[in-house]
Amino acid sequence: MKYKPIIIVAGEPNSIFSEIFFKVLKKNKFKSPIILICSYKLLLKQAKTLKAKIDFNLMNIKKIKQNDYRLKKINLINVDYNQSKPFEKISPKSNNYISKCFNIGLELIKLKISDKFINGPISKENFLKKKFNGITEYLAYKTKTKNFAMIIYNKKLSVSPITTHIPIKYVAKNLNKQKIINQAKLLNKFWLKQFESKAKIGITALNPHCESKDKFKEDKRIILPAVSILKKLNINIEGPMPADTIFLKKNRTKFNLVIGMYHDQVLTPIKTLFEYDAINITIGLPFIRVSPDHGPNEAMIGKNISNHLSMLNSIRFLDY
Repeated sequence: MKYKPIIIVAGEPNSIFSEIFFKVLKKNKFKSPIILICSYKLLLKQAKTLKAKIDFNLMNIKKIKQNDYRLKKINLINVDYNQSKPFEKISPKSNNYISKCFNIGLELIKLKISDKFINGPISKENFLKKKFNGITEYLAYKTKTKNFAMIIYNKKLSVSPITTHIPIKYVAKNLNKQKIINQAKLLNKFWLKQFESKAKIGITALNPHCESKDKFKEDKRIILPAVSILKKLNINIEGPMPADTIFLKKNRTKFNLVIGMYHDQVLTPIKTLFEYDAINITIGLPFIRVSPDHGPNEAMIGKNISNHLSMLNSIRFLDY
C-alpha cells in the first residue's frame, strides 16, 4: 500500500463530527485511505438528517488481522450503538461505545496498519470522568507513554502548553525545570522529523511581566534555568518572555512555536489569531495523533452550520 490509511475514531456520537466529516468528504479527495470507526447505523441516520450522501466500504478488524482486505478510499469499521434519534443530548451513555472505538483504533496501530490517528470531538466531562486532564493524557495512559506534549498547530505559528486542562490554582505547583526541558526537547525533535528544521521557540513567563511579589519567583527559579540548559543543548529558544507581548506581530515573526505555562495562556491567542485554522496534535505517542481543535459543540449538532476547516486540516496533515 503506497499510502498508509488514516484511522479516524468518530468520538462522541452526539457531536458535530458527522457534519464536518461529511462536508470534508464532499469537496475534498485524499491520497490516503480512511478507516472510520463508528456506528454505521447511527451514521446513516445522521446522514439522512444532514442530507449527506455516504458510501463506505464496510470492513472489520478480523479481516484486517488476517490481512484479508482491500482498502478503498473510505472504509468503515462498525461499532454497535443503539440510539433512536439521529442526535441526542450528550451523556455518559456513549462512554462504553467511545472506549470500544478507541480500542479498535489502537489495535490497528499495534497491528502496524497505520501510524496516523485522528479522533473526533469528545466530551471530557462525560468520557474522561476527571480521571484524565484530556485525550492527550488518556492516550498517553493507554499507550504507556511518559513523555508527551500537546501542540495546537498552524503552519505560521503553533503553541504548546506545559500544563493542559488543570485549574489555574494548580499550575505553579505542576511546573518544574525538568518538565520544561523534556517538553522543549520533544517538540524540537518533532519539528526536525516532521518539518526537517529546528523549531524557533519562544517561551512565556508564568507571571505578568516576568515579575512576582512572592519570594519564590518561578520565572527566575524554574523557567530561566531551563532555557539556559536548552540553549546549551543547541535548541533555538528565547525567553521567558511576558505572555502579554509575545504574541505581538513583531514578536510572532521570530518564532514558529510558543511554549506556554498553562492552557489558556497560549490557546486563547492562537484561537484568536487563526480561529478554526488550527489542529490539535499529540506528540510522543507511538503514532501521530491529531484532532480538530474544538469540542463536540452540542448546541450546533444537526444544524449543518458548523465550520469543517479544522477537520479538513487534520486529515490533510496526515495525508502523506
